[in-house]
Amino acid sequence: MSIAKSISGVLVPVHPEGYRFIAAFVAVTALLFWFHAGVLAWVGVLLTAWCAYFFRNPERTTPLREGLVISPADGRISSIIETVPPVELDLPREPVTRISVFMNVFDVHVNRSPIDGSISRIAYVPGLFINADLDKASLDNERQALTLERPNGQRLGVVQIAGLVARRIVKFVNEGEYLSAGQRFGLIRFGSRVDVYLPPGARALVCIGQRAIAGETVLADLNSSEPERQGRSS
Repeated sequence: MSIAKSISGVLVPVHPEGYRFIAAFVAVTALLFWFHAGVLAWVGVLLTAWCAYFFRNPERTTPLREGLVISPADGRISSIIETVPPVELDLPREPVTRISVFMNVFDVHVNRSPIDGSISRIAYVPGLFINADLDKASLDNERQALTLERPNGQRLGVVQIAGLVARRIVKFVNEGEYLSAGQRFGLIRFGSRVDVYLPPGARALVCIGQRAIAGETVLADLNSSEPERQGRSS
């Protein structure tokens, strides 16, 4: 393998949403070097590198099969519970399986559609900025909810939740648009969580503590009657 190919395999595109933040870090770091700030200047270099890393926007290979629900976020499966969806999703008021993916500040924060479907609803809800890993963040934190409808009429909810550090949820799409599974639909800055509310009867095919990759990890199969999976650490 050539050196050029090795480097290209490490370098990942940066999402345009991050350009102004990276530029700000670069400017501050340059000023620190200008004023011979020493250690602080090198801290600025590290923070600039982290900022570019945070806004990385890698390509993903999405499994394509009718009924698969793909993870919308990179991160750790933090909870799998039966609960009533929040009212902003406009889904039936009955308990369904909710899968939560928690993103720390080192995870990719570009979010992707879990299914092929049209956006029947987008709702922004202002709120708090408590730790997104806490269960009450689903109802208390600032969030943006998307309801996706499959061609067969089956609906699924996706909720982007701001966290302790996150202060901005960015959407790339609008109501009425059709999304393909794995398509980018938004981004959260910096550290947050995404909840997926499965249709009634659907069960999770992932386990708590498992790492998920946005656009690649299969969370559930709407065409399968397989029971919810169990897991263990080893």
